[in-house]
Amino acid sequence: MKLRLAENFRAIFYAPFYATQALGFYEREGVAVEFVASSTPGDAVARLLDGSIDLTWGGPMRVMQAHDRDPASRLTCFCEVVARDPFYLVGRPDITNFSLADLPGLRVATVAEVPTPWMCLQHDLRLAGLDPARLARVADHTMAENVAALRDGRIDVVQVFEPFVSIAVKEGFGKILHAASARGPCVYTSFIASRERIARDREVFAAVTRAAAATQAWLATRGADALAAATASYFPDVAPDVLAEGLRRYHAAAIWAATPAMSREGFFRLAQSLVSGGFVARMPSYESCAAQDRM
Repeated sequence: MKLRLAENFRAIFYAPFYATQALGFYEREGVAVEFVASSTPGDAVARLLDGSIDLTWGGPMRVMQAHDRDPASRLTCFCEVVARDPFYLVGRPDITNFSLADLPGLRVATVAEVPTPWMCLQHDLRLAGLDPARLARVADHTMAENVAALRDGRIDVVQVFEPFVSIAVKEGFGKILHAASARGPCVYTSFIASRERIARDREVFAAVTRAAAATQAWLATRGADALAAATASYFPDVAPDVLAEGLRRYHAAAIWAATPAMSREGFFRLAQSLVSGGFVARMPSYESCAAQDRM
């Protein structure tokens, strides 16, 4: 069976998705997966509904948003892969004894490309008794632009993912101040499909889940260096040592799920962040949004 699988966007923390293809685990399950590029993060969701693709990966926040707008939404998420927030706060090397309470006094640049990193950070600030509106925040520049501003001294702290973290540390113009993964389980990335498409070929989607589980078991025994070797061809613009360092950091932070089962705790934590940030108007329901228990 052939499936058209759309990338959300190319990112190092998605390495297990690429490894599943590179290691032949889809093929072993009898599924021929065709990767389809997405023009922007999240644009694959509309293509699921018009049938031009069969499957994508991305944040369950896309499904939560769809159900918030339309309780009868056909979108569903299943098979957790990224189980913790992969973003970091990287700051000037001379910043010491940092805590989130220091952010209102610093020039901060947050992620503009996708909404979830800021939704999660602003919620963490609220939980710490801080008002996110107090931040002197740059919210409309890319991560690459923000890293350049940190290097030049125009920004004190940037919110970024790998490989920007490893590059800043390696080149000495930044240091890690805070790992968002420390907040605990937070369902960050899963597969997304329409309920009708899953119902039409339920065994195929179950095979996709088994292939992902095989990657998770492989990663648990082989580790980050093997993951870097398996996926290096997907990241030709990232130096091999930087790729390996970034994946080691992610592996040590346990950002990848150990099994495909979607964490209810992680789902709830993400949902709380979206509600507190105004991204959705009401708490999403696990039962409405997740197909995990019905795969």
